[in-house]
This record gives sequence, structure tokens and C-alpha cells, in this order.
Amino acid sequence: MISKLPEWVWTGAWLLSFVAGMVNVVGLLSFQHQAVTHLTGSTSQLAMAMVSLDTWSILHLLALIGFFIAGTVLSGFLIGDSTLELGRQYGMALLAESVLLLAAVPSLNNGSLSGIYLACCASGLQNAMVSTYSGALIRTSHLTGLFTDLGIFLGQALRQLPVDKRRVRLCLLIISAFLSGGVAGTLTFTYLGNATLLIPAALTSLAAITYGSYRLNKERAQKQYA
Repeated sequence: MISKLPEWVWTGAWLLSFVAGMVNVVGLLSFQHQAVTHLTGSTSQLAMAMVSLDTWSILHLLALIGFFIAGTVLSGFLIGDSTLELGRQYGMALLAESVLLLAAVPSLNNGSLSGIYLACCASGLQNAMVSTYSGALIRTSHLTGLFTDLGIFLGQALRQLPVDKRRVRLCLLIISAFLSGGVAGTLTFTYLGNATLLIPAALTSLAAITYGSYRLNKERAQKQYA
């Protein structure tokens, strides 16, 4: 059961899920038509490529997976832990994600696969950055686990068992944000194309600045009352 989720966790989860929804849509609509925020489909594609001995696809999908993992490694290096805790270097991680998304735009415009890989790296970084809080799994870049949780909670409710209402709210919040990001990304892609990634890049930069200011004010307030 989730005992308490601070407001900044709710806000951050919604924002980052919205960002992931936009990024994934751009990956799907770009020249490669590749999902970038999760690896389930990519791993299945890799399996098929291995059976058909499609060397190019094997190398491409291994690179895709490798860059996603590289993003998670970068998150572990910058933050040092997967448990959400105010005071950690989330601002640096958010800025790194923003830089990766910005760098992906010209690459995608040039038809380079490096743009897809950079977007994958940014997604891996984000997914690892927001992992757990108070024992609750928080995933902002894919929804399978969240839909599974909702199904479990519905089954429990049908048996009249206690349901973690905060967890239900969190699942619905993240799903709605990812969906909204996908809708916004699809509409924007019509006008901006790959430059749509500039929007999530700007949002993550803004989140980094906001988090940095909040953290600084919090530390100043603690020193005053110390």
C-alpha cells in the first residue's frame, strides 16, 4: 500500500509520462517507425531478425537496446539509486535527457539512425530515473505493468478485498498522461515533424530548472531552522 505520495511525485510522474508519450509517437511516426520508450517489441523484433539471419536488423536492434541500457547506466551514475528521494541529482538527469532529445532532432531530419538511438537513450535515462517511491513501482515510459495493476485491482474489488486507491490513482494518472502526450505528439508532428521532440526537450529542461529551484529553497529553509 502507498502510504503517501508528495505533490512533487504526482506532478513529476504526470509530466514525464506526457514527455514519454510524445517521444514514442515521434519514434513511431519518423522514417524508421520505431518505438523508443520500451524494449518489449524491439526484443521480439530482434528474435525474428535472428531467426531470419537479417544481419542489418540484428545490428540495428542491438544498438537500439544498447542505447536504452546506456541511458539507464547514465541515470545510475548521475543519481546513484532507483528510489525517489528529494535532494538527488534529478536536475542533472533531466538536463541530460533534454540534451539527448535536442540532439536527436537534426539526426532524424537527416534520416540518420543515430536520432532513434539518442531518443532511446533519453527514454532509458528517464525510465531508470523515476523507478520507485515508498515501495511503489513508478514507470513513466511504458504502460503494460500499469494496465496489469489496474486489472489486478479490479479483480480484488470484485472479491471485495481492500484496494490501494492511491496506486489506482497513480496508474490512471500515468496512463492518461502518456496517452495525452501521444495525442499531442501526433497532432504536433503534422506541423513540426521530428522537431516535435523540441517540446519534450523544453519540458524536461523546465522540469530541471524547477526542481533545482525547489531543492535550493528547501535546503535554505532547512538551514534557517537548523
